[in-house]
Amino acid sequence: MLLVARNVEKSFPSADGPVAVLRGIGLDLCAHETLALTGESGSGKSTLLHLIGGLDAPDAGSILVDGHDIANMGDKARAKMRRETVGVIFQQFNLIPSLNVSDNISFQARLAGRHDPAWDDTLITRMGLGAHVHKFPEQLSGGQQQRVAIARTLAARPALVLADEPTGNLDEQTADAVLDIMLQLVAETGAGLLMVTHSQRLAKRMGRRVHLRAGHVV
Repeated sequence: MLLVARNVEKSFPSADGPVAVLRGIGLDLCAHETLALTGESGSGKSTLLHLIGGLDAPDAGSILVDGHDIANMGDKARAKMRRETVGVIFQQFNLIPSLNVSDNISFQARLAGRHDPAWDDTLITRMGLGAHVHKFPEQLSGGQQQRVAIARTLAARPALVLADEPTGNLDEQTADAVLDIMLQLVAETGAGLLMVTHSQRLAKRMGRRVHLRAGHVV
């Protein structure tokens, strides 16, 4: 089992006191498996994804990624996990403006000590980015930037890929094309994929679906 989350709770402070966002969440994901996480805005989808990715720590419960409990990790250990085990694809792309496409794609893999130029070339070809490798993010369309962001994540060959509304900024046709490529490449690498999405149409493309409502799995 690649991911095991049990009784996960998370609250955030407000002027009226703590606001509970996650209320005892449980979730499992195996390697080679794809899972869609759906729910309305404010249901806790992105919060859960950030906890699994080690971007924040839960208030209670356990989150085991590849056998290691994030809840018991310090900041340094969580950063190491993000470099070596977990790859995150953000809705806003988060490309580095000063790096061209080629260097953006290799960035995460270099941090993880797994830079493989041949694999980079494969990703560039499959993502249709061959004519854009020397361009900078501001010179790319939204769909092209998202392809770069996906390639950057997969270049490091993470065991677990977390995607937060990865096609949320794209039109339907481009979203379908980007998801096609992402699913193919994830399958080839053997990674597990957990994708947050508002789209039931895209969620149906995943192997399983889990719905969050008011901080609970329903």
